[in-house]
Amino acid sequence: MDIQLKRGLLDVCVLAAISGEDSYGYQIIKDMKPYIELSESTLYTILKRLEGANMLTVRTAEHGGRLRKYYRITDGGHRRLADFKEEWKEVMSIYRFVTREDGGK
Repeated sequence: MDIQLKRGLLDVCVLAAISGEDSYGYQIIKDMKPYIELSESTLYTILKRLEGANMLTVRTAEHGGRLRKYYRITDGGHRRLADFKEEWKEVMSIYRFVTREDGGK
């Protein structure tokens, strides 16, 4: 798979994983596991990139005597998810054309 395409898809997957409620690294990986394998190092690179793009915010809170970073999606992150859903319609149309799943020749 094209590396830029995969990068964009992983970004959107992480945003989707935290779109319902604040979450932390281990939980994000756990929530994504049924759909895609993601290493901790890859996740934290993505989280840092999304934070830099103002698509999520980070807060630190104590949990079980340790500090834990919680991530929250921003309005910009929600917009990116909405944009992705619209863009994906076009990608699926291209896929159907390439694979001729719509019965075309």
